[in-house]
Amino acid sequence: MLEIKGLGHTYDDGHRAVDGIDLEVAQGELVSLVGPSGCGKSTLLRCVAGLLTPTEGAVVIGGRAVERVPDELAVVFQDYTRSLFPWLSVRDNVALPLRRRGLRRAQRRAAAEEALGQVGLAAAARRYPWQLSGGMQQRAAIARALAYRPALLLMDEPFGSVDAQTREDLEDLLLGVRGTGAEGDKEDRGGGGDGGGMTILLVTHDIDESVYVGDRVVVLTGAPGRVHSDLRVGLPAPRDQIATRELPAFVSLRAEVGRAVRRG
Repeated sequence: MLEIKGLGHTYDDGHRAVDGIDLEVAQGELVSLVGPSGCGKSTLLRCVAGLLTPTEGAVVIGGRAVERVPDELAVVFQDYTRSLFPWLSVRDNVALPLRRRGLRRAQRRAAAEEALGQVGLAAAARRYPWQLSGGMQQRAAIARALAYRPALLLMDEPFGSVDAQTREDLEDLLLGVRGTGAEGDKEDRGGGGDGGGMTILLVTHDIDESVYVGDRVVVLTGAPGRVHSDLRVGLPAPRDQIATRELPAFVSLRAEVGRAVRRG
């Protein structure tokens, strides 16, 4: 689904953010991307999204080189305050990208309300972003991406602004919607990509989260970011916030990822 080939990027000020990254992500796979602060995770995500042109290498999605933002892609940005239109209601913010799907207005609104219900914002549909807390705004941004049902979903620290309980709920939601791809097919996987449905690349600083939701955890070195480790998770499905985190395999892999981040 996604191929990153020898990708490197140097900003105009000479800062080398990422260097020689090679990575493949299979259809339906959820890959967590972790690493020390400033290692180029967000730069890598922007290059994949077509929002930033890398200075070296290439990004290929579905067999096509990325030269602009692909239609089958959605992004949840870390800076939620700049990703919602303040003059549109929450429902209309979520429904806006669905115009590209050719849906009628009633269909767009129905899909938006369904996605808002998934993230616990059904009652806020007619409010405006500036009337919501920061955590609620981020959930609205996540709902917008889910409503679009992209083939590839990129998420940059999507749960960083929500409380611990909501974060766990959204992690479980992410596992639950993984089988909802661009065609709307649904499959309850809860971990363990098997070649169908939505493909997700998730940037996170939370090591526990990276292991809990991921099929693989890719660890980057410090700047310039390079692939240090590519670890397969292999935890049983369905995953559970309590039972899964108590498994010896979870504890062991969490420690392995933590050591890789420190060494990187």
